[in-house]
Amino acid sequence: MRVLLILSMMVIAVSPFNNIQACTRVVYKGPGNLIITARSMDWRDEIPANLWVLKRGTERNGLVGSNSVKWKSKYGSVVTSSWDIASADGMNEKGLVGNMLWLAESVYPKFDPASGKKGVAISLWLQYVLDNFASVDEAVKALSKEEFVIVSDVIPGSDKFTTLHLSVSDNTGDNAIFEYINGKLVVHHNQSYTVMTNSPVFEEQLAINQYWKNIPGTTMLPGTNRAADRFVRASYYINAIPATDNTHVAVASVFSVIRNCSVPYGISSKEEPNISSTRWRTVADQKNLVYYFENVLTPNVVWVDLKKIDFSPGTDAKKLELDKGQTYAGESSGKFISVKPFSFVGL
Repeated sequence: MRVLLILSMMVIAVSPFNNIQACTRVVYKGPGNLIITARSMDWRDEIPANLWVLKRGTERNGLVGSNSVKWKSKYGSVVTSSWDIASADGMNEKGLVGNMLWLAESVYPKFDPASGKKGVAISLWLQYVLDNFASVDEAVKALSKEEFVIVSDVIPGSDKFTTLHLSVSDNTGDNAIFEYINGKLVVHHNQSYTVMTNSPVFEEQLAINQYWKNIPGTTMLPGTNRAADRFVRASYYINAIPATDNTHVAVASVFSVIRNCSVPYGISSKEEPNISSTRWRTVADQKNLVYYFENVLTPNVVWVDLKKIDFSPGTDAKKLELDKGQTYAGESSGKFISVKPFSFVGL
């Protein structure tokens, strides 16, 4: 059995599914209901990011034509955009966090407008969750009904078809991961699912991690940038760091874990295109509603206290520009400027 597990890991290491963009997501659970979710965004090319304040009461639709789902946002959120065409990461005012990561194995249901089935463009998948749900359980119950399908397309300006999976966590420590495998929605819902990376599919990541649990982390941990190795390291370190209700220490500790699972800036390889530089990181304190952002090209961490933001309907969307290496220091909710909200990309 041990030999088979090792061989299976070797197969995963050379699998073509590793030729993807990479990211890591991890959830810390501390005393006093201190829940913190962190993620890295790893991408081979530049992926400009800005922070946005999106208000309650905003009318949206799924942007896939006449059969698009329509909704009005129940909750305001702070999100990190990708190219200002999609929400890649964020937290809403109830402490629900969502993270979009690449999953090459994703196969979405066929979308046939003539069938009458409703759809939502993949650029809005995360935003739909942040807009509508206060907890993981609410999201799981609603999305499991499959009242609409996620509709994907190529990233604008490229020939790369968008294949993502979605993780959500809340301020109780609950977790869920949503993947579309062979056209079917697969939901992994358990408080223990605190780590997610890229390929292989989540079920296989759990199996690999179970093998490594038999090896003391202080003796040996897999050290490459491959998704399976990052999953093991994140799983070990998030449980190895001290459990504390000191927010400053906990946030610093979680930052250290997500940095440990990051890829040094500037690293790339034609032979291993799955190795992608970390571009930015976020850490979300779901108890105190503080959202931290770190761009690897700037020396400072910027953070936003959601309790200082007015999410009332009728207020303007607001933007904190970060896509050109702008530098801010500390709590920066007062530095957002009122602008027209970005346009999500659709079909």
